[in-house]
Amino acid sequence: MSTTESTRDLEALEAARARIREAHLRPTGQRPASTARGLHHTALISSDVERTVRFYQDVLGFPLTELIENRDYPGSSHFFFDIGNGNLLAFFDFPGLDVGPYAEVLGGLHHMAISVDPQNWEKLVRRLTEAGVEHEVHSGVSVYFRDPDGARIELIADPLGEMYGHQVL
Repeated sequence: MSTTESTRDLEALEAARARIREAHLRPTGQRPASTARGLHHTALISSDVERTVRFYQDVLGFPLTELIENRDYPGSSHFFFDIGNGNLLAFFDFPGLDVGPYAEVLGGLHHMAISVDPQNWEKLVRRLTEAGVEHEVHSGVSVYFRDPDGARIELIADPLGEMYGHQVL
């Protein structure tokens, strides 16, 4: 692909974003209230409950709040971590099922961004380093890494509702 072709494609993609913004994005004061109260929990899949607890609680500092049997699959666990602001990160394990490794698919999880205050962000980047977790820092406020099962996680030091200096809420 030539530089001209890739530039033209990028320009077409930006034009499509501009068209969608114009058609659907309302200014802050003109948006209707959301019908939702907030994110109750996001559920991921764990291949090893204890390893997942050690990672999320001991490395990232998200307290385990509950560990129960999954009502949909006898023997399976459903467990929750407090990620602040009344939000939970949940996991299932599926012992005996071969669910396969983490994969990005259309409609699937690309990454989960969790907001942490700047002081905790720096401490958590150090913890990831100390724990030997490969990670990449972007823009001085985001750190990306994979959890023990491969899910991509971002810890972002920007306040909720902001991203890299832009209001997104």
